[in-house]
Amino acid sequence: MAFALLALIIAGGMAYIRLAPSDPVRWHVRPEAQGTGGWTFLSPGADPVIVEEGGARAAVTVPGQRPEDVLARLDAIALETPCTVRLAGSPEDGLITWVTRSAVFGFPDYTTAAARMEGPSTVLVLHARLRFGRKDFGVNKTRLQDWIGQLTS
Repeated sequence: MAFALLALIIAGGMAYIRLAPSDPVRWHVRPEAQGTGGWTFLSPGADPVIVEEGGARAAVTVPGQRPEDVLARLDAIALETPCTVRLAGSPEDGLITWVTRSAVFGFPDYTTAAARMEGPSTVLVLHARLRFGRKDFGVNKTRLQDWIGQLTS
């Protein structure tokens, strides 16, 4: 009986994690406005991804391209990532948020990208963070590195 009750509680928790709605008002926020501190632009060749508790962030400069074009390419890359869907935004908005769920348990991670012109280049700012828990075991950093690598190659 106790085992059945424990199994039911665990199943209920996992169902909540997988089925809980994602509120765009909470997650679709410009990375610069999320209070994560100043964005650091690293020297060329350095890893642009900075790890923080519960996620990662990055800022990269893409020379000679319009923000809409950079975000359209990033959107295509993101949507090719398994278990990833767009939550809100579009390249034309200059802001997009995606939800990527872990394959087994369906834990949601939210990645938001904002792009703007700065001189002849586009500045792309990304923020990836988890919803449940405190530690993501480097998953968000790895995803940002992968997306940025594909975008800049």
